[in-house]
This record gives sequence, structure tokens and C-alpha cells, in this order.
Amino acid sequence: MALQIKHFFHKASFTLTYIVFDEVTKDCAIIDPALDYDAVASSVDTVYAKQLMGFVQDNDLTVQYILETHAHADHISCAFYLKQQLGGKIAIGSSIRGIQKTFKTVFNLAKDFNTDGVQFDLLLNEGDKLSLGNYHIDVIATPGHTPDSVTYVIDGNAFIGDTLFMPDSGSARCDFPGGDAALLYSSIHKIYALGDDTKLYMCHDYQPGGRELKYVTTVAEQKAENIQISSEVSEAEYVQVREARDSTLANPKLIFPSLQCNIQAGDMPVADNDSQYFFKTPISGIEKLK
Repeated sequence: MALQIKHFFHKASFTLTYIVFDEVTKDCAIIDPALDYDAVASSVDTVYAKQLMGFVQDNDLTVQYILETHAHADHISCAFYLKQQLGGKIAIGSSIRGIQKTFKTVFNLAKDFNTDGVQFDLLLNEGDKLSLGNYHIDVIATPGHTPDSVTYVIDGNAFIGDTLFMPDSGSARCDFPGGDAALLYSSIHKIYALGDDTKLYMCHDYQPGGRELKYVTTVAEQKAENIQISSEVSEAEYVQVREARDSTLANPKLIFPSLQCNIQAGDMPVADNDSQYFFKTPISGIEKLK
């Protein structure tokens, strides 16, 4: 009997979700769950969430944690919905508070929007440990892509969020508020220090060239083969290439709805007086019309 890891792929956002569980105690953690969102219709759905729920229920699992590796900008989290249906504590890196403050301003959220992270059950820091059945989850702060990015290490398996992609895809962008390429370089080397045999689980796989889905690699493979940050690449080289590439990237398509939900644990914005829900979209370039 051993630790079990089941992956799910949300094709619409190229997101990987993992259900990690102790086969003996049936305690589980759900990592980076996604909500279905049709941007054209501006409608949400729970088809993918119910796949996760079905697995939990079919295997008689008890959800202890719903773990976010960071506040995602490319998909909406269904953590809030899963907690309502299955229980468990929603956790994220403690630097989410700074991200909440930033985007409270960006989206001109209500004055009473709380930026103390209280929407989450657990705010995690470097060195924290969570119990999961007969196992424990080590928390490593891995900022750079976002300030709140964390890696969860369980029995030689590391769930690294967007810090790295598969070796043929490189690493995360660093141009979001609070992002920092030099800091990401340092975080990646913290992951590399976990040991060559450590398995690394991706949060996304964009399947370059149409290849089949890949979602797990090892530290050794990343150090040898990552196209942007193999073990031979210096910090100066990495930062130069990363920042140059980031300057050419467009915003993720779902950045505005995603962040409005994900900074509050996947909950929807507050409804208006007519019980209608709305996402805000900031508009730039207005000065060109004057």
C-alpha cells in the first residue's frame, strides 16, 4: 500500500489537476482544480469538477486539503465549489495577500474586499508541513512566476505549479505583478536541489507540436534537458532570455475572470442588487480616444 497520485487534464486550459491520497487511510489532497468557463457565453460549469468529485466518491476518499500552487491567471479554480461539495481546507502561499492588494486596485474592488487572505483556510510559508494520512506534505516557497507560488513535496513527488513546464517547454513567465526572473531562477534551483530522482508534476502541458500529453518528469531530466534552464545555464543568461521572451507575450485569455475568482479561493464576485454576477475588465488605451 502506498501513496497514490491520479492526474486529470482540463483540456480547455491545458491544466493538470492531481488527487493525491494515502491508500490506507483514504485521506486525500486535491491540487490545482479547474472550473469550466466559456468566455464567449460568459458562463461557468462544473463538468470537470464533477470528474474530480466522482473519483473522490468512488474511492471513498476524504478530502483534507484543496491545495493551490498559486493564484492562477489562466483558469478559474473550482476550489470553493469543491469545498462546498466535499469539505477540506483550501490552502495557498501566504503572499496571496500582496496579490489581493494589487488586484483589488486593478479591478477597483469593493472597499470592504478583504486583503488579509481570510478567503483561504490556510496561508502557507516555507517550511510548513501538512499531514496527509501516513504522509506529510512539505511546503517550499518558489516565487518568481508569482509571489505566492509554492511547491508541495510528498514522498519524493513535487507539485510545482507553473514554475517549470516539461523540458521541451521551458519555464514560467515572470511579467505578472510581483514576478521576477532572477527570483524564479533561484526557486527553480531550490527544486533542482530536491534530488535527481524527485518526480516533478506539471500544472500545465501545452503539448507543443501537438505531441501527446506529458505531465511528470524528474529533476535529473529537467537539469539535463530543459530548453530554458538546464543546470548549465547561468542566472544572467536565464534572466536575459526570460525577460526578452516575456516582453513578447500577450496576457492569458482568461486573466481577468481568473484572478477575480482565484484571489478569493475560487469564489465568484459578489452579486449585485439584482442577484446578477459580473466580471470586471479594465480597459487600456482610452487616452487614444480623446
